[in-house]
Amino acid sequence: MNTMASRTQNPHGLRQITLDEIWDDLKEGIQHVYKQQSMSKPRYMELYTHVYNHCTSVHQQSQSRVPKQKKAPNQGGAQFVGLELYKRLKDFLRTYLIGMQKDGADLMDESVLKFYTHRWEDYRFSSKVLNGVCAYLNRHWVRRECDEGRKGIYEIYSLALVTWRENLFRPLNRQVTNAVLRLIERERNGETINTRLVSGVIQCYVELGLNEDDPSARGPTLSVYKASFESVFLEDTERFYTTESTEFLRENPVTEYMKKAEARLLEEQRRVQVYLHESTQDELARKCEHVLIEKHLDIFYSEFQNLLDDDKNEDLGRMYNLVARIPDGLGQLRTLLENHITNQGLNALEKCGDQAFNDPKVYVETILEVHHKYNALVLTAFNNDAGFVAALDKACGKFINNNSVTKQAHSSSKSPELLARYCDSLLKKSSKNPEEAELEDILNSVMVVFKYIEDKDVFQKFYSKMLAKRLVQHNSASDDAEASMISKLKQACGFEYTSKLQRMFQDIGVSKDLNDKFKAHLLNTESLDLDFTIQVLSSGSWPFQQSAPFSLPAEMERSHQRFTTFYSSQHSGRKLHWVYHMSKGELVTNCFKNRYILQASTYQMGVLLMFNNSESLTMEQIQEQTQLKTDILSQVLGILLKSKLLVCETSDDGSNIDRQTSVSLNFGYKSKKLRVNINVPMKTEQKQEQEQTHKYIEEDRKLLIQAAIVRIMKMRKMLKHQPLLAEVLSQLSSRFKPRVPVIKKCIDILIEKEYLERVEGEKDTYAYLA
Repeated sequence: MNTMASRTQNPHGLRQITLDEIWDDLKEGIQHVYKQQSMSKPRYMELYTHVYNHCTSVHQQSQSRVPKQKKAPNQGGAQFVGLELYKRLKDFLRTYLIGMQKDGADLMDESVLKFYTHRWEDYRFSSKVLNGVCAYLNRHWVRRECDEGRKGIYEIYSLALVTWRENLFRPLNRQVTNAVLRLIERERNGETINTRLVSGVIQCYVELGLNEDDPSARGPTLSVYKASFESVFLEDTERFYTTESTEFLRENPVTEYMKKAEARLLEEQRRVQVYLHESTQDELARKCEHVLIEKHLDIFYSEFQNLLDDDKNEDLGRMYNLVARIPDGLGQLRTLLENHITNQGLNALEKCGDQAFNDPKVYVETILEVHHKYNALVLTAFNNDAGFVAALDKACGKFINNNSVTKQAHSSSKSPELLARYCDSLLKKSSKNPEEAELEDILNSVMVVFKYIEDKDVFQKFYSKMLAKRLVQHNSASDDAEASMISKLKQACGFEYTSKLQRMFQDIGVSKDLNDKFKAHLLNTESLDLDFTIQVLSSGSWPFQQSAPFSLPAEMERSHQRFTTFYSSQHSGRKLHWVYHMSKGELVTNCFKNRYILQASTYQMGVLLMFNNSESLTMEQIQEQTQLKTDILSQVLGILLKSKLLVCETSDDGSNIDRQTSVSLNFGYKSKKLRVNINVPMKTEQKQEQEQTHKYIEEDRKLLIQAAIVRIMKMRKMLKHQPLLAEVLSQLSSRFKPRVPVIKKCIDILIEKEYLERVEGEKDTYAYLA
């Protein structure tokens, strides 16, 4: 439409239209726009046409219309169409702004901001209209000048910005910026301000950042905004908060200061969103964090311990969120937390005294209480931060493996032993057994403690012994719970850790089938005169030792022989070893006023059955017939005397019995229960079992260390002493923490066995012998 209009006036583009012909009308229209900020569409088209006609007319020094291709700078003609118009527009804008600048020269504070932002809005609108009017000049003459590398030539809107920058922004910059800073300070002090005054100035400063090197580049460079506002704003911010934070801390507790700092940081973030440029966000945040947090870190660190002592979880969370903003700021907090949890755990166990040493439930539940408390703290206050989780883990590892209980036992192995005993109390049949769902939760808690146990092999040994007893004595509260616990251990330590435990369950299943076959076999031959049940266990999977010498009573001998013969017919080449100390049975009494059923160990049955033939026996007679060792027999008799089934002239508990002491059946025996369990563990047996267990643990460790050394050396072929130690420690740390002297001893054993050799001429170097 524009083109058609212009061709009507100048159909061949040959008539010369001088600038003087159009300038007066063009200038009048531009002045109207800048004064009124309005223009009708027809008037706009008139002005546009003036510019078009002038730019497309034949200039007096040009032989033809301006060609479309580029021309060299000093090639005549094309350079002049538009240059004069451009100069007059530039002069008009400069004159207009100089007059405007005089009006604002003496203004201050909000007055200068109102003046500046209002005039800027009007000027910006008018300049966009002018840019539209001069669109043809921009597209052709300006673009060609820029393409040819002419400096100081801009599109008309950019020219308007540059002219504003030179003639209004620079003279008023300082007083405008200062007014903005004073307004922001008033807002920081709690006043409500007109934020549009600030955002107007900021938007102007941003837009004035033209790219001088590439006028056609999109978007401002922010050079004006950064240099004239942001740098002084950040200095002002630092000064303001340095004063405020110092004074506030002098008069208020750290907890209140943290709330203040949190609010201020949020406030500054919102300030950027409301009226500053987004590029200021990161730098402003860094500046505020430095002044409000980093400068006061020492105060935060000293207060952190007080907050921990007082369980101020909300304040701890606030401190974490603040200090997390500072690079490497959290390191000290993690160390403080680790030390605090360690001390809390040690103190909690120490308060329990001997109770924790003797009662696994007290010991484990005290540990879990501490862990639960600080795990919840890490989760909520410290956002489950990996560094704080690690601090919790380190602290728990420290106080669980070394505390007053382990010191009393002179061994870190006490922890895994007590944990295994706690598991035994949970999984053994009892009137206090928890519900299945609750038991599962407790077992999950047990695994929390297990994770921190260094000597996992100790736990395995004790756990397997106790599991074996539960299975053999049919004393498990729940097969599902047993399977669940083994599954958890397998998940934590791998298949090898639980392989023997799983084989125990398999043996129990096989034994049930074997008993059924034996009973069927007896029906086809001859029945026994007593109820006889047997469990056949593979010797490599079960932690039982062979029994001490024992001679079965005649009443039981026949059953023993019948099963041995049956088993030999089923499995050739297998030898049965009878584990009498793990066997038990029931005796029905006919010698007392009431008919009692006694649940007794095999040893106790052997002794009591002797009284079918004699009312009184000496210890020597009993020993000759049972073949039991003196220390075991003393304990068996001691339990029977204590239960009042037997009586003797010297002692009620069997402590002073000698070989000639006579023991008699107590015909006056009475009990409130008709079914009486006299099968209680013997102290010597328990002590020997514990000592034996620890002995086997040490032996197993030596074999594991040797196997690890051979594996490493087979792969490396040659290795120095220290790297070898480090690799052994790394490989075995999931099972136990090997002691360096033991590793050295194992290296010497392997050298003797010719698995390794010392390399001649090289210090502390070993070579693998294939």
